[in-house]
Amino acid sequence: MKYDYLVVGAGLFGAVFAHEMKAKNKSVLVIDKREHIAGNIYTEKRMDINVHKYGAHIFHTSDREVWDYICRFAEFNNYINSPVAVYGDELYNLPFNMNSFSKMWGIKTPSEAEAIIRKQADEEIERMKREKGTDTFTADNLEEQALSLAGRDIYEKLVKGYTEKQWGRDCKELPAFIIRRLPMRYTYDNNYFNDRYQGIPMGGYTGMVEKLLEGIPVLTGTDYFDFIKMEGSVPARPFESMGGDSFGRILFTGMIDEFFGYSLGTLEYRSLKFETQDLPEVDNYQGNAVVNYTERDIPYTRIIEHKHFEYGSGKGTIITREYPATWKHGDEPYYPMNDEKNNSLYGKYSQLAGEHPDILFGGRLGQYKYYNMDQVIRQALDMSRKED
Repeated sequence: MKYDYLVVGAGLFGAVFAHEMKAKNKSVLVIDKREHIAGNIYTEKRMDINVHKYGAHIFHTSDREVWDYICRFAEFNNYINSPVAVYGDELYNLPFNMNSFSKMWGIKTPSEAEAIIRKQADEEIERMKREKGTDTFTADNLEEQALSLAGRDIYEKLVKGYTEKQWGRDCKELPAFIIRRLPMRYTYDNNYFNDRYQGIPMGGYTGMVEKLLEGIPVLTGTDYFDFIKMEGSVPARPFESMGGDSFGRILFTGMIDEFFGYSLGTLEYRSLKFETQDLPEVDNYQGNAVVNYTERDIPYTRIIEHKHFEYGSGKGTIITREYPATWKHGDEPYYPMNDEKNNSLYGKYSQLAGEHPDILFGGRLGQYKYYNMDQVIRQALDMSRKED
């Protein structure tokens, strides 16, 4: 069969793009190497609980058009993300707010909190200036940047260990730009996001993606590199599958360096490992959907209790421990390492992609950029509108 588009990846970007192309009366085939649709936002129901198989996903946006768009495919509940952080035997609210500061220092007012943070940050800046032998301060790494913004207490208890686990490097080895700012909220408000619209699709994300892909043929368990006829490290033209289907254009949402056979080098990613437990005899394991563990010697970054995303009150619960991991070939890539070296290499791949105007690249992996879900939808909608 002849299709206008081959969409590689049945995640959120691919599903939105495919839906929009179908709405333009284009013929689309979607393939995905996983055995299911919805990519990293895939949810599966067990024990009457929608389990976020690849980590917690909370939808939030201030983009009214994106919100109205996605609400066509799901009804969202009113879940508000209010994670807590565990450091030793201490429990703190996130984001950094008056509840956190009151617990940490025994204070009550914003002015007290601001004074402590400013005093600690100024002391750290002066110490680092003395050590560098300079009259001016510029942060040379993430540790220096965080200390200059938040001071020693917040950095040691809530930033250092968690960040080092997340990135697999000492904070002194991470670039300062990763923490451009540390938002301090001098209110007793535990809402993690500032966005106007927030929630979880009732019934899970998989049903939402199913509606996006309604009426579009989808092949799961299908690896693009086994599916398409190749010529060297790029697809042969005209685009054809091994089974004889043909395609006018390709949208690729996998790793852009893999698409080109790593011909310019390998981009770096961070991966994740998940350890999920069904606890049929426990009705409420931790009292919150997301609990972060900020100490370096605890190997996981957080525990997710899935039933709390949808206010579940039934018997039993399911939890997932999330472990950051160094990515290697064969692992699932989750986060691009957007440091100077990798961004430079991606720029070269982007130039190479420009030599193939009939091939589009989208999503976190195709565009080598960390996107939230609303940003994925925005990028997919914008790309679809540029297509004939």
